[in-house]
Amino acid sequence: MNSSPNDTSPSGFRNPVPTVDIIIEVGGGIVLIKRRNPPFGWAIPGGFVDYGETLEASAVREAKEETGLDVTLRCQMHSYSDPSRDPRLHTISTVFIAYADGTPHAADDAVEVGIYTRANLPPLAFDHAKILDDYFNGIRVSGKSPFCF
Repeated sequence: MNSSPNDTSPSGFRNPVPTVDIIIEVGGGIVLIKRRNPPFGWAIPGGFVDYGETLEASAVREAKEETGLDVTLRCQMHSYSDPSRDPRLHTISTVFIAYADGTPHAADDAVEVGIYTRANLPPLAFDHAKILDDYFNGIRVSGKSPFCF
């Protein structure tokens, strides 16, 4: 994430800010990062969409910046828009499921990185516990990722 955008436009309108989160499947688990900046805690890699950038390009960029991994996007899972999902400002996050080979390493906004399964998830920032609950329930129930086309 490059910087935190201002939630008031030059015209004075307040609009939600687009973000992406990327559930990266690697080594039999998913990659989580420990955040360098507030709000602190463990989180799904992701961040703000840059002006002129597609959601998909943003997801690939954020994954690389925070984990060092080159990801292949599998699908768009779902969007989350609860105004209270991020304590800093109203964001709308589009969540992607991706896979990668290799070993992640903490970079950019991450101070630590780890590979987790449903059985050993740490406490999570934002609404990421709900997002991962949707992800794991979808896989367990249907045998494939939830909400994916």
